[in-house]
Amino acid sequence: MSISSCYEFNCLTTGNQCEPCRMMAQDKETEEVHQSNNINSPCQEGSKDEPELKISSAEVGKEKSQSWGWMGSGIICVNILILGSVLVTGSTYEDINIKAPHLQIFLIIILLLTSMWMIYYSIYTARIKNAVNYKDVHAGPTWLRGGLVLFAVLSIIMDIFKLASYVGYLHCGSAVKVAFPVVQIVFTFVQTYFLWVHSKDCVQLQKNISCCGLMLTLSTNLVLWMTAVAEESVHQTLVPTNLDNITKLTGYGDRECKCSHSSCSIFKVAYYYLYPFNIEYSLFASAMAYIMWKNVGRLVGEHGHAKIKFRLNGIYIGPTFGILLVIAGLATFIAYEMEMKNEDAKTKEEALMMHFIMNIVIVSLMSIVTVIGMMIYRVDDREHVSEKSPTRNLDVGLLVGASLGQFVISYFSIIAMISTGVKDPLNRLDLSFAIIMVIQLGLQNFFIIEGLHRLPSHKVKEPSVIVNPYVVEPGNDMNNHEGSNTNTETSPDMPEDNLQGDKIQYKYKPLWKRQVLKEVCMFLLMGNIILWIMPAFGARPQFDHTTETEFYKFNVWAPVVNVGLPFGIFYRMHSVANLFEVFLIS
Repeated sequence: MSISSCYEFNCLTTGNQCEPCRMMAQDKETEEVHQSNNINSPCQEGSKDEPELKISSAEVGKEKSQSWGWMGSGIICVNILILGSVLVTGSTYEDINIKAPHLQIFLIIILLLTSMWMIYYSIYTARIKNAVNYKDVHAGPTWLRGGLVLFAVLSIIMDIFKLASYVGYLHCGSAVKVAFPVVQIVFTFVQTYFLWVHSKDCVQLQKNISCCGLMLTLSTNLVLWMTAVAEESVHQTLVPTNLDNITKLTGYGDRECKCSHSSCSIFKVAYYYLYPFNIEYSLFASAMAYIMWKNVGRLVGEHGHAKIKFRLNGIYIGPTFGILLVIAGLATFIAYEMEMKNEDAKTKEEALMMHFIMNIVIVSLMSIVTVIGMMIYRVDDREHVSEKSPTRNLDVGLLVGASLGQFVISYFSIIAMISTGVKDPLNRLDLSFAIIMVIQLGLQNFFIIEGLHRLPSHKVKEPSVIVNPYVVEPGNDMNNHEGSNTNTETSPDMPEDNLQGDKIQYKYKPLWKRQVLKEVCMFLLMGNIILWIMPAFGARPQFDHTTETEFYKFNVWAPVVNVGLPFGIFYRMHSVANLFEVFLIS
């Protein structure tokens, strides 16, 4: 007690803190610091989180505004496709009071709206500096845009033939039939320019408007595709018995309308032969518009993809046998088309047998070559692509989806042949063709998908052998070597650069595995071309061979073929494009 009182007294009298007082003061200061930290900590945390909250709210606002664009474009697509489907379906049947002019009025409206939007987009991006800062290098390669231009030119020629044919019926029909080809020519020209220039754009300005405009473009092309497929299917299913100037036109009612000039039937035959190119043009444009729609708001760089040139150095076997396959297929197809116009039943049966045999040979060879390609994939050391690409995803989705059409037709034929018996030679050939077709579709899908997901290959550098006369070979006598050095003249057979060691020459040679893959791709590409040509230009063994029609009845079998076959035709052309891409990657 005395000690404490002494310390307290000294502190009070002298003003100098003793040791216990100093310790108590330090404890008190630390408590005050802790209390101040606890009081100020919520404010500090709040000040730190404020910018994060502002950033996240801005991002949420952007995502919300862009989601309105996705939703609006989806609503536009659904409504246009459903309305177009109703009008297309109704216009193909004479019993329904929906005629061709009704469908064409709807088409003219959406064609004009789409053309105006594409013109607006082109002008808007041209006037604003740096309007497009990001481009998808995988989208719209030159060869794809070149194919689009080719199909566009043929589609314009088809519309000109249509216009020349419809003008002959203008005195007794609707003027809409004449206006529609004119509008479609303008639309084809505008869209081809738009896709050639802007197919790689990753839109960052006016995202909502761009989403809706691109989906309008996609929907318009799909409705045009449905219209062309319906007209082509009706033409191939209900073959006219004569092609003269007295024609009962769809949409003109039950009366007959006489053409005012003598070339109507010629123009009609001509534009029907150009329908396959118009169908492919609509699908190409739809795919490119979908890629642009997926790239809206996407941030990508232009340096992620190296340019790959098309070369056929050392590739001879695949193209040679592929061309021979195309020539043989064309010869049998022309003979088949000519013989099927004959009234003799035996001649038609022989033509059908020839057609089935040729198709079985083509599909079998393609299956064997595809198996070889798949075996090469097993020993190929290339890695798989890790980055995501809307173009690649679309290619795979279209490939698998389009193959379903041919799968459906083949399985319908297999069931019909097995149920009715395979004693007839034509039934056996039809069954064999359907089974091999299923196998070939599965193998080819696997081969293409695997090839699209592999990284591009690189050539191996093999340095050429350079003989240096100044290097001493082991075992040679030094005296002889010294004697050889007395002659300092350069050999005329050896370049001076090689002697000095300044330059080394390399011979670039592709690996044999990838060279085999290129041969496989070229052969399959040619095979798909001939398998596209035959159904696209009128081969219909599904109706010429009547077993399926008798088994399923025409009301069931005709819709199966008319719906599934257009997808099968598109599958072959899409496979050609994908195989070309795999060839470049390999």
